[in-house]
Amino acid sequence: MKKNRNTKIAFLPGITLLILIACVLPAGGAATQTPPKAPTEPQISNNTATPTTAATATPTPQSFAAPASFGPNPENFPAGYNPLSGQPVEDPSLLQIPAMLLSISHFPPVARPQAGLSFAPWVFEFYITEGATRFLGVFHGEFPEPEIPVSGNCEVRREPFARSAQILGNQVWLDENKNGRQESYEPGVGGICAHLYDGSQLIESTTTDTNGYYGFNVEAGTYSVEFILPEWLEFTSQNVGDENADSDADPLTGRISAQIERFAATFHFDVGLIPSEIPIPTSGESPKAEVGPIRSGRLLYADIASFFQSSCLIYAFASKEVLSELPQCSMVAHEDAGGGSMMPLERMRAVAEDNMNKTRGGFNYSGNLFSEEAPAGGAPANQIDVYVALLNQSGWTYDPLYGAWLRFVDDADKATAGQLHADTDRLTGRQLAFENFIILFAETDVISPTNLDIHLEQGDGGYAFLFRDGMKYDIRWSTKSDEYEKNSGQRRPLKFTNADGSPAALKPGSTWIFVATPYSAISDEGGGRWKLRFYPPAGAE
Repeated sequence: MKKNRNTKIAFLPGITLLILIACVLPAGGAATQTPPKAPTEPQISNNTATPTTAATATPTPQSFAAPASFGPNPENFPAGYNPLSGQPVEDPSLLQIPAMLLSISHFPPVARPQAGLSFAPWVFEFYITEGATRFLGVFHGEFPEPEIPVSGNCEVRREPFARSAQILGNQVWLDENKNGRQESYEPGVGGICAHLYDGSQLIESTTTDTNGYYGFNVEAGTYSVEFILPEWLEFTSQNVGDENADSDADPLTGRISAQIERFAATFHFDVGLIPSEIPIPTSGESPKAEVGPIRSGRLLYADIASFFQSSCLIYAFASKEVLSELPQCSMVAHEDAGGGSMMPLERMRAVAEDNMNKTRGGFNYSGNLFSEEAPAGGAPANQIDVYVALLNQSGWTYDPLYGAWLRFVDDADKATAGQLHADTDRLTGRQLAFENFIILFAETDVISPTNLDIHLEQGDGGYAFLFRDGMKYDIRWSTKSDEYEKNSGQRRPLKFTNADGSPAALKPGSTWIFVATPYSAISDEGGGRWKLRFYPPAGAE
């Protein structure tokens, strides 16, 4: 989840992170709206160090890479880039396997947290009547994997970062290939202590969260930041390549030196870590290697499977009128216990490879534009509240450190209705974060009180809202064939456009798509807070 970084910065050899902000910063700023949760004071390790005086050597500028864009057509994606995320994948051969579409339950709440959603570049959420929603995860370019995250020896931060001034920070990550460069698929490291000093005085401490992010709100002045590592981790190589994805810590001292030359967001102080010779301690058992829970099929799946050409749709049976409309690549047992049937990851891989051999390719999932630079215009957005029913509420909080939206959910319990908590992936224990959150409005017919037909057929289109980079944009969605599809004979996924028909710029990363009815309403609650109130069609339970 690397961000677009254009700050001009000069680096100094030394052992302390020195931040010099020459201009006067604005008092305060737009604070991030957070779900109702009391922040916790981080527990700081006793393994502290005394900051030393910053070096005064002549700065040597380190450059940033220019903001990049990818798509919408296949020739605009570099080799090894996922056309559904605009990001490179670790194993490019997996891009030759058609998408896997998995019907994943959200109700009953025992299904939560779901396993595998953080590995899906696209997730659809839609209404299934009786106040409930369901997910369809689109998996392409990467298979889910269980993980016991590597962490430090401090408490993992659980609350989102709330901006109130200039931000200093970014991410501590595990450099798995030890090349000194931060790839989009390399995980963050939680529980690393970070201490902010003004001279020799400790003024604030924090820790990295489940995805490795840390940050401080700072005013004009000179500061140093100190990172405390456990004995099982050490620093990776420093300043490899451009500033966008390098590690800024000196491997010998674990310190960074920098001078800010002008007012700009300072989201570029990344720290890459590698295992030391000391064995990494593990706690508990590894999560089961399975994805789900998987529940029954819905009519909407036929439309989505159609525009994900050659894809394999996985669901757990369906009603008679639905089953006859759905492709049947593979099915799982229809189970109610645990919220649905869990699919072993080994079987998921086998089914995907078998489907590839049967379909023999014949798909192209490009069609959308991804840009690291946020579009002009739009309206400020830092919180999105989604109200489907009293016992089905969720929220998305924009975290500027991530440049992405953190997902929060309720417990579907009357006693705690409306109280949200972090939504995590059962496979990793990390909070779900998506760079793009999209609300699209689609016509919906009532087949029966518990069966809806949501129209995303070929040739359809409508209004949508795109939320990215803390902004809201009015866009459109379309499943109409464009010139590329007409000439190639290949269908591509639904496309997002601006009002003038030009491609809407998604942010590289993952996209969560909430499918709403035309009767649903979105309202501006003020202060960057938006609310979606979902209304079901007449006749639906």
